[in-house]
Amino acid sequence: MLAASPGNAQASKVEELRAEIKKQQDKIDFKVTDTLYIDLLNDLAKEIRFYNADSLLSLSEKALEYSKKADYTRGQSMAYLRQGDYYSDKGERDAAINNFTKALILSRNMEDNALTLRIINNLATEYSYNGDYAKSLNNYLEGVEMAELKGEKEMLSILNENIAALYESQEDHEQALIFYQKAKKLNDEIGNDISSAETMSNLASLYAEMGKLDYAMFNVNRSISIFEKHRVMDWLAYAYETKGKVYLKQNKYQWALYWYKQGELIHQELDDDRGKIHLYNGIAEAYLGQGIDSLSQKYAMEAYDISNQIKFPEGIRDCAYTLYKINKKNGDFEKSLAFHEIFQDITETLHRTENKKSLTLLKTRAEYDQQKQELIEANQKALAKQRGLIYAAIIVLIIFAIITFFIKRAEKIQKRLNAELQAKKEILEEHEAALVDSNDTKTKLFSIIGHDLRGPIGSLQGLLQMFSDGEMTKDEFFQFIPKLKSDVDHIYFTLNNLLSWGNSQMNGATIKPSVFALESLVDDNINLLSELAKSKSIKIVSELSGNTLIWSDSNQIDIVIRNLISNALKFTPDNGMITITAKEKNDLWEVSVRDTGVGMDKVTIEKLFKKNSNITTYGTNNEKGTGLGLSLCKEMVEKNGGTIWVESVLRKGSTFFFTLPKAEDKYSQAS
Repeated sequence: MLAASPGNAQASKVEELRAEIKKQQDKIDFKVTDTLYIDLLNDLAKEIRFYNADSLLSLSEKALEYSKKADYTRGQSMAYLRQGDYYSDKGERDAAINNFTKALILSRNMEDNALTLRIINNLATEYSYNGDYAKSLNNYLEGVEMAELKGEKEMLSILNENIAALYESQEDHEQALIFYQKAKKLNDEIGNDISSAETMSNLASLYAEMGKLDYAMFNVNRSISIFEKHRVMDWLAYAYETKGKVYLKQNKYQWALYWYKQGELIHQELDDDRGKIHLYNGIAEAYLGQGIDSLSQKYAMEAYDISNQIKFPEGIRDCAYTLYKINKKNGDFEKSLAFHEIFQDITETLHRTENKKSLTLLKTRAEYDQQKQELIEANQKALAKQRGLIYAAIIVLIIFAIITFFIKRAEKIQKRLNAELQAKKEILEEHEAALVDSNDTKTKLFSIIGHDLRGPIGSLQGLLQMFSDGEMTKDEFFQFIPKLKSDVDHIYFTLNNLLSWGNSQMNGATIKPSVFALESLVDDNINLLSELAKSKSIKIVSELSGNTLIWSDSNQIDIVIRNLISNALKFTPDNGMITITAKEKNDLWEVSVRDTGVGMDKVTIEKLFKKNSNITTYGTNNEKGTGLGLSLCKEMVEKNGGTIWVESVLRKGSTFFFTLPKAEDKYSQAS
């Protein structure tokens, strides 16, 4: 049995791969072009090679299709390699070589050494099945040289083992033994029990052919214990068959049959036609030795049919000879003669081929070694010729390196100075921007204080002065109480907005979100502004349900609601109506404050929320405003994760909308 590529198809490994493939397929963002998924398909195809050939082909075809869609070269190369294995096992040599060649071209383009070595090994093996021993050995030797150069000891062991198999097929046992021993030594260095056991199984088969049955039994027993321990079933079946072969050489037919049958039990779970040929023919010979001719003929015919099916001449020859002996013993001389003629024809062909094989192998190896030696000598001459130039080049390189060092050092210092200068420039620009913002804020604050607060406070001061100087009676003063209250309310409201806005501009507002009921905040502000609404006979209606839970800074949202209701009161004429609603929009609440006021034109709407805009207008009863309210609302809504906008029609009214996060998800994250 030739050495396989590293790893063997075992049930546990197959189940692991299927589970991982299912895991990938269950992912939400799963795509068949994912390279990990393609690799898993190729790995599973490899593991089931000797268990389910049809699935091997199906998986490799899918992997090839998806790899081409993903432009994944390694996936394509692996898929061609797996398809080559399938056609090799089916005896379709041309298809196998074609697929191996495609895989090799792709792996070499990628410069993937490990994959290239694996493909070279399989291609060389296929050439040997096809009878092209020169190409086979040439590929093996090329692989050996590459594996030695790249330090790929595992593949080097496999390649040496397969070269040994070539010599064994010619009955050049001494040469075969040399290469098996090289493989064994490499396996000992690697420390891989399974690889060592594979080599020992092949050695046992060779020793059996050489008549060294004690050596054969020692090696096969050691390999069996390792395969049984690791449950490497395809190689265990081969080891059982080899042990049966050792007993068959000793004419111990009962024991031979026992171990052949152990191999047959395992083959019931395998899909390995090539492996069955020698096994079934061995069983046939064991039954023939016991005198059970009917079973002997059954197994020999089955092995003979498989050999013809996969076009395996050596199998056809061996099985034909067994069938010749069975039919001769049973007196069916016509069939016996027919099988003997088949045996003779193939033997003569193989003998002629064997002579050619021997000459070809020796010639190819000699040519390969000669070419290698010529290359070594040519390299040595070239090195000797160039040594002087190399020394001169080294001196030049040293001088160049010193110059380069100083240049790089100067560049590094310059880069560091430039970086420091750039950092200082950015800091100055940040300070300049901060100063500009600070000056803008200060200017706006003074403007508001001078224009919107000084007037009402001056009026209040004048009235109080007139009252204290006796220029106004008590009754006359009381007549001004509603106006005084309105002015004080305006001053208080303006100061609140001014302080909140100034704090956010000067220091940056700090958001402290929590869960709160929006309907409670709305009700509080309706109560707070109820007297102003009453004075204009305006009805304020809250249509909020009892479960409008918000995740925001309640103090800031309180200011937003107060400003929007206050604005609505300001611009709604007497006997008007203000309606406050909230609708669920996915993970947000959409809040609206609708009035039946004077409305706005498009020009005013466009300027309304712009930065540094300061739109100050008078209400329906000449109520004053600071122009800060909507700017403050916009800042606070956006800092709490929402947005604000307005819809308005002149003389029909305005509706201000803003959104805020729902409490459920945000609150669970915060917890």
